[in-house]
Amino acid sequence: MFSQGLHKRSKNLVTDNVVVVEGEVATISCRVKNNDDSVIQLLNPSRQTIYFREVRPLKDNRFQLVNFSSSELRVSLSNVSLVDEGKYVCQLYTDPPQEAFATVTVLVPPETPTIDANKDVLNEGEDVEFTCSTTGSKPAAEIKWLKGDEEMQESAGNVEEDPREEKLFNVTSRLVLKVSRLDDGLPVTCQVEHPAVKDLQTMKDLQAQRYLDVQYKPQVQITMSQPQGLTREGDTLELICTASGKPQPNLMWKRVDEEMPDRAIFTEPRTLILESLNKTDNGTYRCSAFNDVGESFEDYVLHVYDSRAGTEVPRSVDHAVIGGVVAVVVFAILCLLIVLGRYFARHKGTYFTHEAKGADDAADADTAIINAEGGQNSTDEKKEYFI
Repeated sequence: MFSQGLHKRSKNLVTDNVVVVEGEVATISCRVKNNDDSVIQLLNPSRQTIYFREVRPLKDNRFQLVNFSSSELRVSLSNVSLVDEGKYVCQLYTDPPQEAFATVTVLVPPETPTIDANKDVLNEGEDVEFTCSTTGSKPAAEIKWLKGDEEMQESAGNVEEDPREEKLFNVTSRLVLKVSRLDDGLPVTCQVEHPAVKDLQTMKDLQAQRYLDVQYKPQVQITMSQPQGLTREGDTLELICTASGKPQPNLMWKRVDEEMPDRAIFTEPRTLILESLNKTDNGTYRCSAFNDVGESFEDYVLHVYDSRAGTEVPRSVDHAVIGGVVAVVVFAILCLLIVLGRYFARHKGTYFTHEAKGADDAADADTAIINAEGGQNSTDEKKEYFI
C-alpha cells in the first residue's frame, strides 16, 4: 500500500489517498483534530456504511477495524481488487455534518511478457524485428529493450485497453536490429517495468528473451610455423590456415596460377607442408574457406632464398658502411688542405734588404762581389793625399 501524501480536509476532519497493489491490504484512516464526541463513520464509494464508530454494518469480512477512538477511525481492506477502487467517505456527525474523501487507487501488475521474432536464423547484415507484448496492467506498463547489456531504443510501441477489462491495458513494443557477426549468441531481452513491481525476483519474472543466431562468411588467416626467419633452399615450410565462420567453413589449399608441388603434404585441411624447398617453389599459395553464406581467402607469397642468405648479407652491408665513412673522412681532409693552401698563397709577401744593394749595378760577377762586400761603390771612395 502507498500513501500519496495528499490530505483531504473538511475543517478538522482529515484523511489520505491510498495507492495499493491488487491483492494486498489498503488502510483507510479518518482522523479528527478536535472532536466534541461526535460520531465518526466510514462509507464506501456507493455510500454504504462500512463502520459506524466501532460497529461494522456492512457484511464484508475483508474490512477490519484497526483502531477506534474519539480522534480516529482506522479500517483495513484486505485482498483489494479493482472493484474496490473509488472515493471513500469519512463522515463526522456534527452540525452541519463534515465529510472528507479518501481515493483508493488499485495497481494491477502486468502479466509475463512474450517475445517473437520474424526470423529465427539471420545472415550478417540482415534486419530482424522483435515484438514484445504484455497484457492486463494498470496503469499501462513500460517495455525496455536490451541487446546483451546494451539498452536499445524501441522502434515502435502501442497501448490499448484490454477488451476483458476496461480499466486494464495491453502494451506492445517493436524493435528492429541490423545484425553483425558480433551479435551471434547475444540475448535480446524484453523487460517490463511497472510501479506495482518493486522486488527484484518479480522484476526478473517480467522479462522474456530470444537469442540471436547470426550466420556469417569466413574470415581467413595464414600463419607460418616454420622455418623461423627467411625461407632458404633446403628448409621445410609449414603454413597453418585458420578460418572463423558460421556455419563452420570448409578449407582448401591451392597454388595460384600454377600446379601445387607433388611433394606438398596436407595434415588436416588446414596445414600445408613443403619439404626441401627450392626456387621452383616460388609463388603464391592460397587458403580458401567457404560456407553457406560466402567465401573468402588469404594468400601467402613464397620466396625461396639461397641457402647462405641471411649470413653474408649483413657482412657486406657492414663493409659498405665502413668504406663509406672512410671515403667521407678522406674527402673532408683533402678539402681542408686545399682551403688552407689557397689561404696561405693569398697572404704570402716579398721582403727586400739593402745589405747587397751595390751588387745590383755591377757589370759582372766579380764586380758584384766586390761591391757587395764593401757595401758601397769604389768609385765613390774619398781619396786623401799626403805631401
